[in-house]
Amino acid sequence: MSDPQLHQYVHHIAHTRIGNAIVYHADCFAWMRAIPAESIHAIVTDPPYGVREFEPDQLAKRERGQGGVWRIPPSFDGHTRAPLPRFTAMTEDDRQQLAAYFGEWGRLALRVLRPGGHLFIAANALLAQLVFASLSDAGFEFRGQIIRLVRTLRGGDRPKNAETEFADVCSLPRGCYEPWGLFRKPLPTGMTVSECLRAHQTGGLRRNPDGTPFTDVIESERTPQRERALANHPSLKPQSFLRQIVYAALPLGTGVILDPFMGSGSTIAAALAVGYAAIGIERNKRYYQLSVQAIPALANLYPAQSQLFLQL
Repeated sequence: MSDPQLHQYVHHIAHTRIGNAIVYHADCFAWMRAIPAESIHAIVTDPPYGVREFEPDQLAKRERGQGGVWRIPPSFDGHTRAPLPRFTAMTEDDRQQLAAYFGEWGRLALRVLRPGGHLFIAANALLAQLVFASLSDAGFEFRGQIIRLVRTLRGGDRPKNAETEFADVCSLPRGCYEPWGLFRKPLPTGMTVSECLRAHQTGGLRRNPDGTPFTDVIESERTPQRERALANHPSLKPQSFLRQIVYAALPLGTGVILDPFMGSGSTIAAALAVGYAAIGIERNKRYYQLSVQAIPALANLYPAQSQLFLQL
């Protein structure tokens, strides 16, 4: 059954209904300015950390294998790896622009969230400090980090163009985790968590289906090829991880999850898989069109896993 709360968001912007979700082809800044204030219960998102990497010129370079902001990682074990954003190539001006970008975005996120609503935001070890500081300056409470334990291909490289000369040196440690920032819109002055839960259905995190607390370290896998075949996006996260994050974001299991940087829709699919209503925003037309097909396909994967969340 469709969630009646979603009707307040349907307007002239191009959109598609997918079960208990709506996805919009729109710029999230404009969309977040237009919707009613304090109408979203939680945000779960994996933004373009470097901002530039999803600009059309950079995506074109990635498709041609020319790099640009996207670096081409080495092949090993007989596998060719997908390009990764080259965050170390950012200049000081880029970093200042990034801080300003997330400062403005953070203020809009604060506007649309209900009091006590949580924001889960993916980051990386190099830029987490900058992005998290911008969100705190925007008015969010920093509530800690969720550590996704996953071996990546970031770092571990020998010095560029001097690999042989400095064969025993790596410029950065090899990445084995992905930090997600956990933030909360402040509760109204004097309001307790229990009062916020009663008034706004927000303020806390939902316990795991077995009753144990949601934890801040989650062992994860790389995104399976089965999922990549359905949703070919360079930053695709696995359903096994996203379903845990999304489930925790609505403490009472009711409300609306927002992903303002939807990509091919994996977060929206995770929300549908655990029985939640969700909204996704994507400005790239190609990824928006892909999401319409990918979301139901991803959501229907692993029915036994979904049932663990739906049993309550």
